[in-house]
Amino acid sequence: MRTMSNRLNKKSILIIGGTSGIGLSAAKACVREGGRVAITGRNQSKLERARAHFSSTVSVFESDAQSPEAAAEAVKRTVSEHGRIDALYHVAGGSGRRMGDGPLHEITNEGWNNTLQLNLNSVFYSNRAAVQQFLKQKEGGCILNMASVLGFSPSPRYFATHAYATAKAGIIGFSKSIAAYYASVNIRINVIAPGLVKTPMAQRAAENEDITQFIHTKQPLDGGRIASSDDYDGAALFLLSEESAFMTGQVVVVDGGWTSSEGQYPGHG
Repeated sequence: MRTMSNRLNKKSILIIGGTSGIGLSAAKACVREGGRVAITGRNQSKLERARAHFSSTVSVFESDAQSPEAAAEAVKRTVSEHGRIDALYHVAGGSGRRMGDGPLHEITNEGWNNTLQLNLNSVFYSNRAAVQQFLKQKEGGCILNMASVLGFSPSPRYFATHAYATAKAGIIGFSKSIAAYYASVNIRINVIAPGLVKTPMAQRAAENEDITQFIHTKQPLDGGRIASSDDYDGAALFLLSEESAFMTGQVVVVDGGWTSSEGQYPGHG
């Protein structure tokens, strides 16, 4: 059984998109490691489940990651609850398929704009609000953003969502740029790039036998599987803690071997 430690030493951590999946798993891990955690989400049932799970140990805010005002308010409420903010972990995002994302020749204007709003603009909003608060505190700070291997390692047959890939590549470029600018005031910005993870967004892939066979060879670690949310806790804890105090502008790829494997398509044609 995992036990509480003091790895995060009472750091005040805001997780944008922390009521399910990777964000919720990270919130639990941060609490176990001594962090003071606030999480946001917009789905009412997930918010209520998170409140019930954490009771009073974690601050749970309803917030739409796509709203600049909501991002600023989430940072403000974290400071109000904890007295300060030490770290931001932006996990919120998602597939744009239902909004019109896909191969370039099929992407609608709405699909392009909405996918970038959900995945890239939301990161801009939360990062800006966090940096503004870090500068007020004058003690540095830490930001961890969530990208994707699709931002630099495309997989055209099964994962052709070009607006999503663009947004995730944009997160990497954005993070590296601001990491360089704010390094002199000890504000660190790093990125986690996951492979395929078992989340609601991955349901299409998880239910497709051809894709699961492909992932068996594309993500060959641990028997070849889709990642679980808790596969990302270790990297997140490292990058949010003082263990990574001399790291900034880095992309940590946690992909089960995606970028190291060619992957084999089942069948022919």
